[in-house]
Amino acid sequence: MAYSSSGRGHDKVNATINIVPLVDVMLVLLIIFMVTAPLMAHKVKVELPEANLDERPETSGAAMPITIAVTDNGDIFLNDSPVTLQLLESSLAVEAQKTPQPPVNVRADRTTKYGMVKEVVQIAQQQGMRKVGFVATREPN
Repeated sequence: MAYSSSGRGHDKVNATINIVPLVDVMLVLLIIFMVTAPLMAHKVKVELPEANLDERPETSGAAMPITIAVTDNGDIFLNDSPVTLQLLESSLAVEAQKTPQPPVNVRADRTTKYGMVKEVVQIAQQQGMRKVGFVATREPN
């Protein structure tokens, strides 16, 4: 608000809004946007390919993943069949020779000792399996 005093001895309050600072700020913002707007445009034009979701590529060449489950008492299951470490090693050696090589998914109980899971992963890697991953469930929020 602006304050104005008159010369007659009594004061009056001028209740008008001073919009000059507001106009100054708006003009500065307008100039900034006018300068930066051309810089936001992409200089290099690229012709992007369009995806056609009606035609999907054949995925018959992809191999089904191998699932290795390790229980808390040390039992090992290869694709839901119980196996020993030696049988697991020979089975993974055979699977590693396939093209394309199937990925290995390792599942373990929450209470399984880390050393047992580590041993299974090392066997898979020693046999030449390139994709070894872990399967977990999402915790409820």
